[in-house]
Amino acid sequence: MEGLDNNIAWIVERALREDAAERDMTTGMLVGEEARGRAVIRTRAAGTISGQKCARTVFSLLDGSIAYDAVGRDGSSVGEDEIVVTIEGSLRAILAGERTALNFLQHLSGVATSVRRFARRVEGTGAVILDTRKTTPGLRALEKEAVLHGGGRNHRKDLAGLILVKENHIAATGGLDRVIDLLGSRIEEAEIEVTSLEELRALRGRHPWRIMLDNFTQGGVREAMEEVRGWDRMPEIEVSGGVTIESVGSYAALGIDYISIGSITASAPALDMSLLIEGVE
Repeated sequence: MEGLDNNIAWIVERALREDAAERDMTTGMLVGEEARGRAVIRTRAAGTISGQKCARTVFSLLDGSIAYDAVGRDGSSVGEDEIVVTIEGSLRAILAGERTALNFLQHLSGVATSVRRFARRVEGTGAVILDTRKTTPGLRALEKEAVLHGGGRNHRKDLAGLILVKENHIAATGGLDRVIDLLGSRIEEAEIEVTSLEELRALRGRHPWRIMLDNFTQGGVREAMEEVRGWDRMPEIEVSGGVTIESVGSYAALGIDYISIGSITASAPALDMSLLIEGVE
């Protein structure tokens, strides 16, 4: 993603400071400055890898001479008990960076794994899995890259990225008719969220770029699709809210374009991994 590589060092530096990695009391007492060795990071569950650039940066910031080999590249599928990284060099640096590197790898791989599960359920339908802005503060760019590694696509990255009119905008403005008036011709650039068929029908002839069907049942989506197919210019259709891994395939089969799912970033479980020292020089 554009600008992400420049941001990684800053994010990782903050994480290392948070963990006081350069003042590791236990390692400083037990491991000599010249001690070198080899470690591996293994999966404890199957999933999709993301976060290798962050983990590599952890160790390079602690000791630039460390050799970091990403065996499992970002976006690759791995099984249980597979080696995804080998690390060789200063044992002090390896031990000091262990938890920070694993935090990035496990969390971001968890996001990618969650996305991959949803993406597989919609294969062949034409529907695309999108992320949302429900991200960890400070980690949005990393989590959105993990979404790409899992086979999804990114929605807007921030509030400046798109005209997206949501329910609270409509309430704050005084109603959908007022929103339409204020947008004017720029409605053709906008995505507008609707919560009912009545609101959807109010957009007929207004030509929004995309319409988000928020918390529609499958039956409601089916009716909405029948409605917009009769318009002179059919907008892109996105479904959001209440879609689960069990229901995503059924929604996708209704002919929609996108399904946005906040849980893939907001509550994805970490992919279990461990770092183990396998050799000491």
